[in-house]
Amino acid sequence: MPITSIEPNRLYRRIAEQLRALIQSGEYAVGTRLPPERDLATQLGVSRPSVREALIALEVAGLVEIRVGSGIYARKPDTHEAGIALHNEEGPFELIRARALIEPEIAALAARNLKRAQLDPIRASIGLMEADAAAGRIPTAGDRLFHVSLAEAADNSVLVSVVGQLFDGRSNPLFVKLANYFENPKSWAAAISEHRKVLEALAARDADAARDAMRSHMQLSHKRFAAGWPEAKKSGAAGTRKASAIPPIHDIDHA
Repeated sequence: MPITSIEPNRLYRRIAEQLRALIQSGEYAVGTRLPPERDLATQLGVSRPSVREALIALEVAGLVEIRVGSGIYARKPDTHEAGIALHNEEGPFELIRARALIEPEIAALAARNLKRAQLDPIRASIGLMEADAAAGRIPTAGDRLFHVSLAEAADNSVLVSVVGQLFDGRSNPLFVKLANYFENPKSWAAAISEHRKVLEALAARDADAARDAMRSHMQLSHKRFAAGWPEAKKSGAAGTRKASAIPPIHDIDHA
């Protein structure tokens, strides 16, 4: 028998599989509101970001509907969605945390190594972000250019490839769905301002300030995506079933 590949068992997928089993078994009937994200995290013994990744995966698969301001509801997938498997892409928070480990050091390296002309594409990337944001477009093109240009200024082709690959993780279905809920003109304005702080440190050739500015940017990005959903309304919504049957999953990133 040939050897087959083994898929990594990502935490968010383990959570999603448990919740899917409860939905498909009728523990959460169609139209029933699931417990709030905070309660699910407590019962499972995991972080809220991990639960959020699982809920987003379930929504992409058509098994839940997230109604902002009301709650998360079990639903029956339509014919097309019924064949969609739970995704096994990198979770959005996994990607952000990976970038937070790498990109601050890249920024510091860039501040030490960059040539004066390499500031031009970094400035241009911020201008592109501002123009797109002002026109009501999502400014991801300028955002990608900013981070890749920093890696190029660090003078390491491997880092350029790594940064590009990590940034392009934003195009996976889970990240796209999460961004639809938490990215908005205000969040992009904040990101642009954070980029400018990195640029100022680079122009001053201050490696420590560049590292700190990029670390702050990545931490704030994580915080924006981890912001609380608006609280569910107390009345006028379907009831919530108590998830007493969910066994805990230990999460080393519990928060």
